[in-house]
Amino acid sequence: MIERFGKSVKRYFKDNLGILCALGAMIIFLYIFPRTHATFLTRTNIFNVLRQNAPNLLLSCGMTMVIILGGIDLSVGSIIAMSGVLGAGAVVWGGAPEIVGILVAVLSGLLFGLCNGFIIAKTQIPPFIVTLASMNIAKGIAYVFSGGKPIRCMTDPWKFLGAGFVGPIPTPVITMFVVFIISVLFLNRTRLGRHIYAVGGNDTAAKFSGISTAKVKFVVYSFSGLMAGLAGITIASRLYSGTCRSGDGAEMDAIAAVVVGGTSMSGGSGRLGGTLIGALIIGILTNGLNLMGVNSDWQYIIKGVVILLAVYVDFLRSNKKAK
Repeated sequence: MIERFGKSVKRYFKDNLGILCALGAMIIFLYIFPRTHATFLTRTNIFNVLRQNAPNLLLSCGMTMVIILGGIDLSVGSIIAMSGVLGAGAVVWGGAPEIVGILVAVLSGLLFGLCNGFIIAKTQIPPFIVTLASMNIAKGIAYVFSGGKPIRCMTDPWKFLGAGFVGPIPTPVITMFVVFIISVLFLNRTRLGRHIYAVGGNDTAAKFSGISTAKVKFVVYSFSGLMAGLAGITIASRLYSGTCRSGDGAEMDAIAAVVVGGTSMSGGSGRLGGTLIGALIIGILTNGLNLMGVNSDWQYIIKGVVILLAVYVDFLRSNKKAK
């Protein structure tokens, strides 16, 4: 057992050596850079990075499976906004207990995921179009329900999920790693997880081998919606309110984390272990740019360049394999 674990660790470092080096170089740079040296590696800032990055890793767990499948999910950012305002509204306006508000948020995300999965599985409509439509519908629901205004909820039970602590560890960090471990076990240790790779590699061949491709697509997009709902309520809890602007651009950060982590946009290959490193790179990049005082407008440009470079590296890697 120990020998097998050791081999798995060695293979993990070997497979992700490039992005691990990039992560290490980024950490060293931010540690020695004068404007970030005193604050970057402090316990407070490290927990702050993990807390703020937790929703992105939740999204990235679902997005990794979607991209391995050969699809895309553009709706997750809007689902974050919708689930946050619906959950907060259930507590503040509906007088429901906080746990009910959390369930409303998570289940609303799951419902959208189920709808996306059903349409994609049962029709030939491209996932890009289906999730683009869902993105607009979810965003519209958020604005109509809230009237475009934040719904503030300041109770202690509400704040626990996003801003609380279990001992010295922030609650979102615990949620993040529990979900990550479950996702890894699902993708790597179950038959359905293996089917995701098969469908992403060759949909037609997967059908001929007896795999229900419709079922696989339905489950994957449902899981992505569930993760978006959980991310939405986590953010709403951390901000003490559900807002329509929550989740703006979140789908881009999740896609960036997945691609930087080595998952191929053409489908059929990728690992959640790489996604974890990719999410950390995106989170530390954002945190570092904030500590350096870089304007948020420039941050969009920098992240866009990072995504483009990651996709280009994936293109080179795919060409090399083809040869």
